[in-house]
Amino acid sequence: MSIRLGDTIDDFCVKCKRLTNHHIVSIVEDAAAKVRCCSCYHDHDYRHEQPEPKKPTKRQLEELERKPGAAVLDGDEDSGEEPDEEDDDVEVNEESFVAEEDDERPAPRRGRR
Repeated sequence: MSIRLGDTIDDFCVKCKRLTNHHIVSIVEDAAAKVRCCSCYHDHDYRHEQPEPKKPTKRQLEELERKPGAAVLDGDEDSGEEPDEEDDDVEVNEESFVAEEDDERPAPRRGRR
């Protein structure tokens, strides 16, 4: 038996964060593509009853950074490649960078607008 628009199926709702009944809103190649939660009426892609992957907490991220052999998550550290030599030869005219004086800045606004 094939599925039809409006049929009710179980799926993980990304807004409710739980497994609930959903109505099929869109079908692609005889499979549900979009569904609507019967509890909160939120439309989302059909997730095949799989919850969202959990994000690491701040504590877990800090523990990963403390470990000596931890993998680099953000890619901030050097990857072991040598820096380009062209970047070192760039001359900077320091006179063109003039610091602003405090007198030229407008005073901050206070109170409500």
